[in-house]
Amino acid sequence: MPKTEVVVERKKIEIRRNDTVKVIAGKDKGKQGRVLRVFPDANKLLVEHVMMVRKHVKANPPRVKGGIAEQESRIALSNVMVVCSSCNRPVRIGHDVKGDQSVRVCRRCGTDLDTNRKK
Repeated sequence: MPKTEVVVERKKIEIRRNDTVKVIAGKDKGKQGRVLRVFPDANKLLVEHVMMVRKHVKANPPRVKGGIAEQESRIALSNVMVVCSSCNRPVRIGHDVKGDQSVRVCRRCGTDLDTNRKK
């Protein structure tokens, strides 16, 4: 019997590392932070100081002190919106073609989001 292939289509994630995002749903609603890492396969993000969880850490004498450490947990992509640097509000993302490449723009004011990001 032939094997059947499962093709999974991924939606392109428009939020990138170092973008500033605001949480719009969940227990941390209203918090704002910088994106530390993007997980496109799971449609999740790691945002600075958002979704903090406690982790029990075993002591490793040369490096880590044991105890209970706090760290960020992944948050669903649908629960955050990008914050425009000129509007200072959560906005939807549009696309414009400038030259030979596509750039992300703020739907509210039209500002280029790619040039205003922290590197």
